[in-house]
Amino acid sequence: MTVRIDREEQLATITVDREHKLNALDYPTIDALLAALDRIDADDSVRAVIVTGAGRRAFSAGADIPCLADSIAGGTERALREIVRRGHGLTRRIEEFPKPVIVAVNGLAYGAGCEITEAAPLAIAAEHATFAKPEITLGFPPPFGGSQRLPRQVGRKRALELILTGDAITATRAVEIGLVNAVVPADELLDAARDLAARIVRHAPTAVAACLRSVTRGINLPIDEGLAVEAACFATTVPTDGVRNGLRRFLDRSAASARSA
Repeated sequence: MTVRIDREEQLATITVDREHKLNALDYPTIDALLAALDRIDADDSVRAVIVTGAGRRAFSAGADIPCLADSIAGGTERALREIVRRGHGLTRRIEEFPKPVIVAVNGLAYGAGCEITEAAPLAIAAEHATFAKPEITLGFPPPFGGSQRLPRQVGRKRALELILTGDAITATRAVEIGLVNAVVPADELLDAARDLAARIVRHAPTAVAACLRSVTRGINLPIDEGLAVEAACFATTVPTDGVRNGLRRFLDRSAASARSA
C-alpha cells in the first residue's frame, strides 16, 4: 500500500507512503490517490481531507522518473496517455473535489508534488518545506497542470521564474507569493491542518460545497460569466437546511440581543 487513509471523526487524512522514494508518484500511487478520493467523496460522514506525505523529508519529490522515462520511450501518444492524462486527472480531481482538500506539505514539494499543492484549495507548509518546478531540467514543461495553475495563482513572471529556472524556493517565499496559506513549525503541521479543517466543517456542508464550486468554476472566467456561476451556486443552497438553520440562528441571536438591550 503506497497510500493510506486515516479517519478522525469528520476528517480523512490521505498519506502518500513511499518515504524511501521521497514519496514520488509512480502510476500505481497516482491511481491509488484517485481511488482514495473517490472513496472519500462517496462517504458523506467525511467533511474535509488532508493530503500529506510520509516522513519529514518530502511531501512528494514529484512524478516517479523511471515511470516517466519508460512512457516517453514508448513515444508521444503513450507519454500523453500515461503521463499527461493521468496527471491532469489527479490534479483536476483535487481542484474540483466537492469537499475541502488541505495539503500539508511536510518537506520538499517538487514537480508533481508542487502541482498537487497548486491544485488543492488550501495548503499549509512546514518551515523546512521547499518547492520547485524542475521539469525543465528533464527537457519538458510541467505535465500535471503546473504551467497553467501556477501563473494564475502567483502571477506570470513569478511562475515563469520557477518554471524556467527549476530553482527551489523556501516555504517562506511560497507563502509570500500565495502558493500556500501558512507556514508553521514541522511538529505543528498536521495540527494546523486539522484546525483549518475544523474551522471549515463547522459550517453547513451544502454551503462549503457551493463555495468551493463557485470559486473553482468561476475563477478563470470573465466577470460576467463568473457572476452567473456564483448565482447558480447560491441558488443550490436556497432550499437547504444549511440556509434555514443559519438564518434561524442569526435571527434568534438578534432577537435575544434586542430583548437584553
